[in-house]
Amino acid sequence: MTKKKDGFFQDVWAVARLIPKGRVTSYGAIAKYLGSPGAARMVGWAMNACSTSEQPVPAQRVVNRIGMLSGKQHFEGLNLMQELLEGEDVKVENNQVLDFEKLFWDPMTELGLD
Repeated sequence: MTKKKDGFFQDVWAVARLIPKGRVTSYGAIAKYLGSPGAARMVGWAMNACSTSEQPVPAQRVVNRIGMLSGKQHFEGLNLMQELLEGEDVKVENNQVLDFEKLFWDPMTELGLD
């Protein structure tokens, strides 16, 4: 892993840690906030690697641009991502966050860059 990539992963994890319980954001929203709007896939890779972080990362709160649990296969068991979200009162049906627009946390707005 290069230093640049490692630094990007650390930045992704830092943003993910700011997502409040009961809210979700997207890979693309994090990428845009970090100044790399075309790097949504790399944000996904960072979330997949978050188990290597020294501090916990609430990876369940990061979903795709339409609220699908596209990273759920990277969690242990079949439904852990959904169970973690539901434990935060986020309703999920057919692997999609219900009321996604209402629950969406945009780091550009919430962290004051928009």
